Amino acid sequence: MAREERGELIVGLDIGTTKICAVVGEAFEDHLDIIGVGAYPSVGLRKGVVVNIESTVQSIRRAVDEAEDMANCEISSVYVGIAGSHVKGFNSHGQIPLRHKEIIQSDIEQVVYAAKAVAISQDQEIIHVLPQHFMVDSQGGIQDPTGMTGVRLETDVHIVTGAATAVHNIIKCCNRAGLEVDDIVLEPIASAETVLSPEEIELGVALLDIGGGTSDLAVFADGCIRQTFVLGIGGHNLTNDLSIGLRTPLKKAEQLKEKFGCAIASLIDKDQAIEVPSVGGRRSRRLSQRVMGEILEPRVEELLTLINQELYESGNKDYVTAGVVLTGGTSMLDRMVELAEQIFDLPVRIGYPMHVGGITDIVSTPQCATGVGLVLFGMKHEAPANFKRDEDRLMGRVTRGIKGLFGRIM
Repeated sequence: MAREERGELIVGLDIGTTKICAVVGEAFEDHLDIIGVGAYPSVGLRKGVVVNIESTVQSIRRAVDEAEDMANCEISSVYVGIAGSHVKGFNSHGQIPLRHKEIIQSDIEQVVYAAKAVAISQDQEIIHVLPQHFMVDSQGGIQDPTGMTGVRLETDVHIVTGAATAVHNIIKCCNRAGLEVDDIVLEPIASAETVLSPEEIELGVALLDIGGGTSDLAVFADGCIRQTFVLGIGGHNLTNDLSIGLRTPLKKAEQLKEKFGCAIASLIDKDQAIEVPSVGGRRSRRLSQRVMGEILEPRVEELLTLINQELYESGNKDYVTAGVVLTGGTSMLDRMVELAEQIFDLPVRIGYPMHVGGITDIVSTPQCATGVGLVLFGMKHEAPANFKRDEDRLMGRVTRGIKGLFGRIM
């Protein structure tokens, strides 16, 4: 993949429910340029889970081929995003006695290992173990304890797990498409790399990535991650509601949503009419555009209310001082920010990819946030040497968990 006198090529692959997006980045010492993008409709996934391997493989190949043509390169390995209702996140605590005068790297690894030694169901695999902060004796809030002295080292970590079969099938699809998997990354963690600022992560922010099949929440505060949560409602639910309510095919409902959709029905001119295609060869009908809003608003309100409820119940609402950042394709629905501000009672903005150069005019959309974030993640994290093509070793790699301190990512 590498070219003479050019930067290292890093590829992010966002395998979503509605689309598969491949983003090619060229990494230099001090910056990252996006040089290629490819997208293709996702056929073989439902709510982030592979339900048809062959269809998914074909969609991956189409997206990767398009990215290769734009970047004028050959793609052989990718950082893959993972989401879905099977993903779970929880916090854990670990502690160890210190045997050395000064804390060394092996001590940090040992205390993180102690924190992740928790019981999980047999069908789940650890995807991430993300240290939040460390404590040396009674001193807390430490991001990096290396070199400190004490008798006891403790840590709080955030653990993300996913269904073993879901992870295995995503890896298998990439392999069948001729790609090695550099790493598996939870999608909102990847998106955070490019849509959030360091100040927001320090002050406290909630990132809500509203995709086609799921809505993925990640809460950050004090420079580290506090919570992840996946809700099984996304843009496809809005499209399905429109399809049923307007009695129009799903594809046409998606087009109507993108062109005329609005999250607050009362703000739509009741005299504004739209042409709605019918099914079964029947003639198109003219309906008030406000009808669309009356179908969409309750579902969007339900989605945001459930996320707000999760923030309250987890105890993290008070940490979201900087507000909420929305990203993903569905975040572009007209008046989405205004409705979200009403429900969260917090400032809300749309998250666009930042921190990159190159073809920014093409990737500066919320739909590309995960793909660009995966490239940034790959730039900051060297791919594990034992995360190779062979599926048995891949699953072993995922079982052990992805090593890395999120506090050091940003």
